[in-house]
Amino acid sequence: MTYEHIVTGTFISRPNRFIAHVETGGRRVVCHVKNTGRCRELLLAGATVILEFHPGAALAGRKTEYDLIGVYKGELLINMDSQAPNKAAWEWLTALGENRPPETSCLPPGSYVPFDIRREVTHGDSRFDLAFSLRHRETDAVSPAFMEVKGVTLEEHGLAMFPDAPTERGIKHLKGLIRAREEGYEAYVLFVIQMKGVQGFTPNDITHPAFGEALRQAHKAGVHVLAYDCLITPDTMAVDLPVRVMLD
Repeated sequence: MTYEHIVTGTFISRPNRFIAHVETGGRRVVCHVKNTGRCRELLLAGATVILEFHPGAALAGRKTEYDLIGVYKGELLINMDSQAPNKAAWEWLTALGENRPPETSCLPPGSYVPFDIRREVTHGDSRFDLAFSLRHRETDAVSPAFMEVKGVTLEEHGLAMFPDAPTERGIKHLKGLIRAREEGYEAYVLFVIQMKGVQGFTPNDITHPAFGEALRQAHKAGVHVLAYDCLITPDTMAVDLPVRVMLD
């Protein structure tokens, strides 16, 4: 996925979860923060941040001309746009369905290729980020599938972790995936790690132990738990390589 009209700035403060004060181009501006999570370890005074400028903000009825979409944690660039993972995951799944080598274009279980990819699909009392069909490369057998996507911006000592704040909604999504699996669907939760360089992914049991328990239950029930890092530039984000999932 690609952004337009990117500029850099210096983070000043975040008076509430929706807006931040940033210095850019020699002036102080108010930005919409495209992540309602805490992000306390990222949005520190003096941090270099990435902004998307909207030149037509006034005509579009926007309250701010800028969106805060990324931040440097030292030399590490982290995309913190909470809307980006779903779009990047959709682009990634679409690419998997194209003519690519089998080792780079399959989802578990086995040699399955996604097609007929749809976004925001309701099933029962759940609304999943992605729904698609899986075709086996050799037998042409087709299975329906659902995927829930979670963006990950929290990193400590080389490990990516989710969530950075308690998420009852996240637990509800996992329970929905378990029910879908019991009904015969393939089910996935994809953790899109919005940075490069991490060594593994683990649920954040300290912040929300119930989510970690629910994720392990989902794994035992046959839900596929995937984690992928991303190639990040100031104006792009793309799902890249699998990251080791650590549930033990």
